[in-house]
Amino acid sequence: MQQRSPHVSRRARAGRPAAAGAVAVLVLAAGAPAAFSAPSPSPSPSPSVASAASVAAASSAAPGAGAGAGAGAAQDAAAVVGGERLGRPAVQVAPRTGAPELPAVLTGRSWLIADAATGEVLAARNAHLPLPPASTLKMLFADTVLPKFDRTLEHRVAPAELAALGAGSSLVGIKENLPYRVEDLWRGVFLASGNDAVHVLSHMNGGLARTVAQMQERATALQARDTRVVSPEGYDQDGQVSSAYDLTLFARAGLRNPDFRSYCATRTARFPGALDKTTGQRSAFDIANTDRLLGKYPGLIGVKNGYTTNAGATFTGAAERDGRTLLVTVMHPEQQSKVYDEAAALLDWGFAAAGKVEPVGRLVEEETGPDASTAPAAEAPASGVLPHAIQQADHALGPTGWTALAFGTALALWAAGRLRTRRRPHPATPALPVLPGGLPVPPRPDYAPHIAYSVPARTTPGTAPRGATAVGGATAVGGSTRRRLTRHARSLARTTRARFGRSGARARIRH
Repeated sequence: MQQRSPHVSRRARAGRPAAAGAVAVLVLAAGAPAAFSAPSPSPSPSPSVASAASVAAASSAAPGAGAGAGAGAAQDAAAVVGGERLGRPAVQVAPRTGAPELPAVLTGRSWLIADAATGEVLAARNAHLPLPPASTLKMLFADTVLPKFDRTLEHRVAPAELAALGAGSSLVGIKENLPYRVEDLWRGVFLASGNDAVHVLSHMNGGLARTVAQMQERATALQARDTRVVSPEGYDQDGQVSSAYDLTLFARAGLRNPDFRSYCATRTARFPGALDKTTGQRSAFDIANTDRLLGKYPGLIGVKNGYTTNAGATFTGAAERDGRTLLVTVMHPEQQSKVYDEAAALLDWGFAAAGKVEPVGRLVEEETGPDASTAPAAEAPASGVLPHAIQQADHALGPTGWTALAFGTALALWAAGRLRTRRRPHPATPALPVLPGGLPVPPRPDYAPHIAYSVPARTTPGTAPRGATAVGGATAVGGSTRRRLTRHARSLARTTRARFGRSGARARIRH
């Protein structure tokens, strides 16, 4: 599940002179530019629904829509993705002379039918209304994760990968501690709508939270701005919503992948079962696609159906006839079984209405270019907590660079403090080096007190400063200041070695 931490700004420690922070930043920047570069926080995708009063009223009546349901109400008409008319709550259709009438009974709270090739939306109702998506969200999951693994790859399922399944989840029947091919797992996702298969693939992808974040990024790239992803499989969660418009975008994008198209069109398959302890042989069983239109509606390609208590029934389908492919989505009809009847009726109407209606909107294309997808937001650390980049500095800098970073920071802060107090006797035992925030820096066995750094030297009225005053200066530290700093550096090194030993074991900072 997504977890967000509040962005908390780091505060300066009480009594620390401004010069200390400035010098420390210079030393840190010189010693580890890569470790401290982080992407800027990316804004949350903005919802695309327009018409504040109408959409807010429709959203308030949607069961289980959660916090995200009314998010689109603040958008103005010009901001509606796909066209202004798609932000309206009533049925939107623009018939020409001779156009067929829409089906008389359409009870879905939200629906849309569009031409897959041109992207023209032929008719819609509440196209951008945020509603719980149920398992139709698995289309976004597949579009995000499917390209990452070869279908012949085998993966042994660990018990932890099946531990977080929600009560009442639909399952294909995966057994722990047994190997499964990736293609079998995807058949479990598409045919049986197996949440267990989704969780195994999510763990292969780096975990549930990582997968959810990537799905949200993919939705943003597809301009599916009504979608908020909380669970990868579509299981009911507070705030998890999508729309008929967004689900249609997911289906259109997914069908461009031949593997996606093949899986969603599969009617039946054999799935690996448990291991027979007596014979040592692996059993298998049949699974069938839960899409009731597949194999019954002429030309149906797929794509995905779903049902939960909050979402009711949801369905997105694609069908081809006479070289024309239509996409249809129906969400939350009055009766669960009606979702297929209403989807089939809309497909019939769409094929009959070819060339006889004006489009009321358009399915947008995926955004491309350097600004299309945003990087994951970088969370600012709270006061006293080291950034993740510092915790991972072992990998980013190596032993010598890490030592330079830690020792340079400590010495820069010490020298700045000397400037503030002018003359202060050396402490009996030098303090351990610290980073901003007050946490100790783990030393390295190859401690390097010979690092070149620059600190402003004390001056008296009428005399020029001795030594360099900025990192990268030409003269380094000169005169008596250099000798004092060198003595203190050696003292720090001896104290650090005595405390932490010379074993070379890597100390890690935890928070």
